[in-house]
Amino acid sequence: MKESGRKQGAAPPCAACKLLRRRCAQDCVFAPYFPADEPQKFANVHKVFGASNVNKMLQELPVHQRGDAVSSMVYEANARVRDPVYGCVGAISSLQQQIDALQTQLAMAQAEVVHLRVRQTASFSHHGFGPGSPSNSGSPSSKLMGSQAKPIFDMDMTKKREVVAVAVALWRLEWLSRSFSIFWFEKGLYH
Repeated sequence: MKESGRKQGAAPPCAACKLLRRRCAQDCVFAPYFPADEPQKFANVHKVFGASNVNKMLQELPVHQRGDAVSSMVYEANARVRDPVYGCVGAISSLQQQIDALQTQLAMAQAEVVHLRVRQTASFSHHGFGPGSPSNSGSPSSKLMGSQAKPIFDMDMTKKREVVAVAVALWRLEWLSRSFSIFWFEKGLYH
């Protein structure tokens, strides 16, 4: 009985070798990054970059950087399949627009916080807690003991959560956008 050229018990070919219909060698450069159970991963990369170009790029990189390069190529290939014109640049542009919108929201929230602080300060000075008032003597803690005293951040919890959520989302989007841009341009994989 013939086993189509493979020894019994040998590992199945990687997704790249399977798609290219070639024998998968022990030292196949694609095998660690394109397992047999993820054929679409290599199919998209092959469609966009070509197998020989991917092979050359992987061969030129140190082994410890190949995984990141493959992840980036897979991301770009998937983005290119979804959006043939702009690819991941379209995704980065979309993220940049989200960053701009979130920065605007954050600036508005910060302006509102400043406005509330000014209003709180005016309220304190109006109720006798200003710098020239007689109740301004004594320790700093005694200044806040009056019945009219309120915390400086007199925002409701919903507003506080919104400000924190906007700041966190802004940081995440900036990090993601910079990560993709830096990797592609540093590696010379994107021109």
